[in-house]
Amino acid sequence: MTKSLAGKIALVAGATRGAGRGIAVELGAAGATVYVTGRSTRNRRSEMNRPETIEETAQLVDRAGGCGIAVEVDHLEPARVRALVERIAAEQGRLDILVNDIFGATHIEWNKTVWESDLDYGLHMLRLAVETHAITSHFALPLLIRNPGGLVVEVGDGTAEYNSSRYRNSFFYDLSKAAVLRMAFALGHELKPHAATAVCLTPGWLRSEAMLEAFGVTEANWRGAAARIPHFAIAESPAYPGRAVVALASDRDVARWNGQSLSTGQLAKVYGFTDIDGSQPDAWRYLVEVQEAGKPADTSGYR
Repeated sequence: MTKSLAGKIALVAGATRGAGRGIAVELGAAGATVYVTGRSTRNRRSEMNRPETIEETAQLVDRAGGCGIAVEVDHLEPARVRALVERIAAEQGRLDILVNDIFGATHIEWNKTVWESDLDYGLHMLRLAVETHAITSHFALPLLIRNPGGLVVEVGDGTAEYNSSRYRNSFFYDLSKAAVLRMAFALGHELKPHAATAVCLTPGWLRSEAMLEAFGVTEANWRGAAARIPHFAIAESPAYPGRAVVALASDRDVARWNGQSLSTGQLAKVYGFTDIDGSQPDAWRYLVEVQEAGKPADTSGYR
């Protein structure tokens, strides 16, 4: 990969694992300096109680060719986020790319109505999914707009078109993902006068660390899970959304996407990047045209 982002400063909020880690590493591969934040460190695990750490992510950024800087931050704590941005300003003097990938929910109550849901946890999920993004944008965007050309990427689950007509698993999950889409739309309006761009990016069926573990496979043999869960054949690696973010951040005409909802598969066709296996999975089109249509699993023409 060319160093198209050499000299750029990025903050990936929520970079401990999954899409956040994949995005941070790919930004590093493109030459960026990447601040990676999260709550899981070598010394303490977050409520998710998983082994991945922000220090590991920073090391992966370094190995990819960038500069990774791990900072422990709970993005629900405004003072911690303010201190993070002040540190970036002091050390770098600028911020070019902000990726809001914060979520960190430990579980989702699938197919639960609002009255059947655990109210305390549902409200906590909304704080994790929405309040964290608002707090981070509040403090980070004044630094980002100091220089023209800044990019904000809100990472969600589902495109605006898909989510607008479908119930997303439960009241609180549905609401949290709708809010992320709307945040990108609102930020697009607020950033436009400052020559900056905001988008919402949705990966497809992501082969995150937790997903691979749940299916009893690894990145090396993940296709074996498709024998038991056929539609898993459309799954994408965390590098794929990372390459989507790099493509956006490297595009001098990125403002054409301002305020829009985008998917990894959609952007792969526009920019020509591929997943690590050389394919271009288009999970959201597949979901509608194959899985929801009740057709047998067949990724021909979809990756």
